[in-house]
Amino acid sequence: MNLEEALKPGGRGVMATASKNGEVNTAVYAVPHIVDGETLAWGMTDGRTWNNVRENPNAAYTYFAAGEGYRGVRIGMSFVRSEDSGEMLEKIRERAGAVSPVNPQAVKQVAYFKVTETRPLVR
Repeated sequence: MNLEEALKPGGRGVMATASKNGEVNTAVYAVPHIVDGETLAWGMTDGRTWNNVRENPNAAYTYFAAGEGYRGVRIGMSFVRSEDSGEMLEKIRERAGAVSPVNPQAVKQVAYFKVTETRPLVR
């Protein structure tokens, strides 16, 4: 599946993570930054999602495309690395300030995920 095509701006999604003990968390996230054909990046605050991916790298993201109907994608992924400074973090903070109620300075790190599976939102 072409990530650029599936993750068009304007929609939003939900990221699901779990702690090492299996305690599940879900959180609303905007469209990720597409790093390459198999890597996505999101800004993270110091919350449950960030804590969970460091304990358990497996996560899922469900993206609901803008507009009516059931357009979007379900993505299985694995956390691979993070950055707490740099160009990507600044880019994410800038975008968060424009589209999110979250204070951009609350975004403390960038989390990079390798896509392991993609499926349509509805089959």
